[in-house]
Amino acid sequence: MSGEPDVDTLRADVVALATRVRDSAGPGERAVAAWARDRLLENGAVDAHTEAYRARATNSWSFAGHGLAGLVALRLRGLRGALLALAAAVSLERDASGRSPWRRRVLGGGRGANAVARVPAAGRRCATIVLVAHLDAARTGLAWSPAVVQAGAARHLRTRRVEPVMGLQAAGLLAAAAVALLPRRARVRRALAAVAALTNGAAVALNLDIAHSPTVPGANDNATGVAAALELTRLVAAAPLEHTELIVALVGCEESGMGGFHAFLHARAAQLDPATTFVLGLDTLGSGTPILAQAEGAVLTHRYRERDLQRVDAGAALAGEPVPQRWRIGAWTDPLLALHAGLPAASLLSIGPGYYPHYHHPTDLPEHVDWDSVVACTRIAQGTLRAYDSAR
Repeated sequence: MSGEPDVDTLRADVVALATRVRDSAGPGERAVAAWARDRLLENGAVDAHTEAYRARATNSWSFAGHGLAGLVALRLRGLRGALLALAAAVSLERDASGRSPWRRRVLGGGRGANAVARVPAAGRRCATIVLVAHLDAARTGLAWSPAVVQAGAARHLRTRRVEPVMGLQAAGLLAAAAVALLPRRARVRRALAAVAALTNGAAVALNLDIAHSPTVPGANDNATGVAAALELTRLVAAAPLEHTELIVALVGCEESGMGGFHAFLHARAAQLDPATTFVLGLDTLGSGTPILAQAEGAVLTHRYRERDLQRVDAGAALAGEPVPQRWRIGAWTDPLLALHAGLPAASLLSIGPGYYPHYHHPTDLPEHVDWDSVVACTRIAQGTLRAYDSAR
């Protein structure tokens, strides 16, 4: 695989995506999946097609429901209240980490679409790389105001860790469980009750606000990842990997709970062998500094395997780029589902001055994208594909 990423092409694809409403599991997502399919064909991929699935248009109703359960637990008290709050805490973590398939079967949801294609290996195929980037964009809301997103930036830079975005809600549910079991006259009970009421009430209000808010342009998150995947498709099609087939999965509903990639993996559960498969995610590449998600999770911490992160380090070295910084990010990306499925995986992102600039905000526009960062991330991903193939 030769050639360099073309920044003008990357910019054109980001602009084309950012001018579309890419609502999760909605008409915008379905339309942009068809657009992505056509771009994959134009860039030399084969078998490009869209795959329909059902998933939630937003996870905010679910998260608000978990907060409501915490408030109800405060009223119930006793063992019933404690069990309700604890069950909600467990359910919240499973929901936020993408491990609650029952909600997809029972609740259904809207109609989403993925765009999928492949670039065959030049010789005998020995391995597969799945390159995944999400098509949909987030809904905004008060929770994503710049003042909130930028909070703790200096600490983040120092520790290379962003706090779990739903950590306070989970803590509020645990506080509600404790309140339900403590004697009424216990001194700490009043303080815990105040914490539980505040955090669970805020979770309900903020998530209802997000559920009713519009979809942002999503130039950085994640038109940049999709554009990079399309550019990598062009580069690989022009000079195929020797022993590795590239599967490009441009998926929907990441913002609402990774529904698109869940559908992709579920349909290929028997085809993707952990011994010969590597999943590489591209998400929010235009923030400034390329990073690898060493761990992620909106509640608990889910760690990627060191040997899989080292594959990206090797790719960066091959591309002549600095090794990406390792961060613990506070939410989720699609490769988290591959990690749960036992597949080798890594998630390549970028970060700004301790936070993601314009994150989930209407100002996430092409003019605010750091194009040097996008190109650097694309080159790192390109090197990773080459390094993985050369190891076959």
